[in-house]
Formats: sequence, structure tokens, C-alpha cells
Amino acid sequence: MLHLLPLLCFLLLNSVIIIAGYITAKKVQVVLAWFMLVISVVVICLISWQLPPIIKMLAITATTFTAMKVIATTEGYSGKPFTLTFKQWVAFAAGWAGMRAQLFETLGTIAVPDAWKMITFGVSRLVAGALLIAVAHLLVRQPLNSTFLYVTVSALLLVAFSLVLHFGLLSISAGIWRLSGVHAYYLFNRPAISTGLTEFWGKRWNIAFIEMTTVTLFRPLRHKVSNAAALMAVFIFSGLLHELALSVPVNKGYGHPLLYFLIQGLAVLLEKRLALHHINFLQNKITARLWVFFWLVAPIPLLFHATFLQEVIWPLAGLQMK
Repeated sequence: MLHLLPLLCFLLLNSVIIIAGYITAKKVQVVLAWFMLVISVVVICLISWQLPPIIKMLAITATTFTAMKVIATTEGYSGKPFTLTFKQWVAFAAGWAGMRAQLFETLGTIAVPDAWKMITFGVSRLVAGALLIAVAHLLVRQPLNSTFLYVTVSALLLVAFSLVLHFGLLSISAGIWRLSGVHAYYLFNRPAISTGLTEFWGKRWNIAFIEMTTVTLFRPLRHKVSNAAALMAVFIFSGLLHELALSVPVNKGYGHPLLYFLIQGLAVLLEKRLALHHINFLQNKITARLWVFFWLVAPIPLLFHATFLQEVIWPLAGLQMK
């Protein structure tokens, strides 16, 4: 009962965003769409401030994502006929993690091929993630060095939850939508085969975010500033969104996620500069993947800082840090 009122407020807020967002996107009110995002973030932070960190994280992330869909759709339909019905819009806004509303124009038509293949793929990743969580539970029962245990279990849990959400639930969701005629796709497209940070961040990891920032930030900005500045703006914006998702829920670690994405942006620019000067070590798949692995993993304690791991990741797995 204690959390019932905030939950109802969360549902009401997101319902308002979805309804108002349809009108905003239909009338191509870009400034209003951004205003809705800012107001929504402020309101959900106030509503959820006294809630446990896990619930706060989910509430803030879900609300921010819904509001960003309004911006992406508004920009995506700019200069084009808006043909989405309200039903299609609601299905997209409330039921799909991607950012391309146009996909839902075919909702209700014949099934799209490979739906069950995607569902099976997602289920296999769910199982793999669950097994890693089980391994983490076994490890914490062992008389191991506390530092080793913290690092190993935290790494296992991060991989496990990525398998469950990014490759499991989202793949299943894509497959289900394909059964309903929507040309949904993997939102995490084999990131492990990336041979460069540009490929990783631009084509393979979190395609929903790529879709969103390309339409809402990169394309509008590159006509006003340089490509490098527009690219850094995208990484800064990503850092700010991760501050909302990872620092605000635990009220600690501020600035760390932002710094992580600043490093990623600078590393991408460095990679582009190296290619421009024909320093082509990235053409070797082994060195290229080591390059990607280093830049992603070495600064990762900034992104998933200790308090977030302790108050969100471990409890999500039913574990407590010793």
C-alpha cells in the first residue's frame, strides 16, 4: 500500500505522455516534445524520490523512454504524412523498445518471417542469463576473497542482466511483434563482432538509442556545427540519460556515467582520426576487437559505479554484498 500512490501517479503520468505525445507528434511540435521530456523527468523524479532504488530506476527509465519516443516520432514524421492510428501509436509507445514508430504502420497485417527464430533466440538468452545468476548465487556462498568476489559476481550479474533484457526479453518482444505484422528487429545486433567503436556505438549496441539520437540530435546538429561536435553532443546526451538511470536512483555516483560516455565519444573521434591518417591496425580483427574491448571495459566502473551495483544490481539478483 505504501507504494500504491506513486505507482498510480507513474501510470497516470505515462498515460498523459502517450496521449499528449500522439497529438504532439501528429502536429509536429518538436519544441513541445522536448518540453514534455523535461517536465516528465522532473515529475517522475519527484514522484519516485522516496521509493527503493530499483523501483525508482525502473520508473525513471520507463518514463524517460516514453517521452523520448514522442521526440523521435515528432522528428521522424517531420515533412512526412502522419499515418499512424492512435491504436498503432499506443502499441508502439507502450509495447516496443525501439524508436521508429513507422514500423507500426503495418500492425495487424500478415506475420513477418523469422518471428519464432527471434523468440527462440530470446528464450535461449533468458536461460543463459538465469544460469549466470545461479552461478553468482553459488559464488557468494564460497569462502572467497571479498574483493575478488565483488568484482567477479558484479561482472557476472552485469552480463546476466544484459542477456536477460537486451538479448532475451527484447528479442522475444521483437518476435512477438513480427507475428502481428510489425517489422521489428534485434535492438542489439551482434555487438561482440564489432571491429571498431564506431561500428559498436553506431550500428550494433542499443539500436533504439542510435535511432533516437540520430533523428533528434545528430542530424539537426550536424547542419549547424561540425560532425565531431554533433557526435560529442550525442555522447554527452547519452551520459546525461545514464545519470538519470544509474546515479539518480541511488543518489550517488553523479558525473561518473557522464564521464564514461565522454571517454567513449573521444575514443570514437580518436578512432576516426587514426583511420583518416591510414593507421589501419583496426583492419586486423583481433587487434580491432581488443581495441573495442579495452575502451568499453576499462572505464566501466565509472558507468556501473559501486553504489549502483550495491543497491540495484545485486538486489535485483536477490543478493547482498558482504
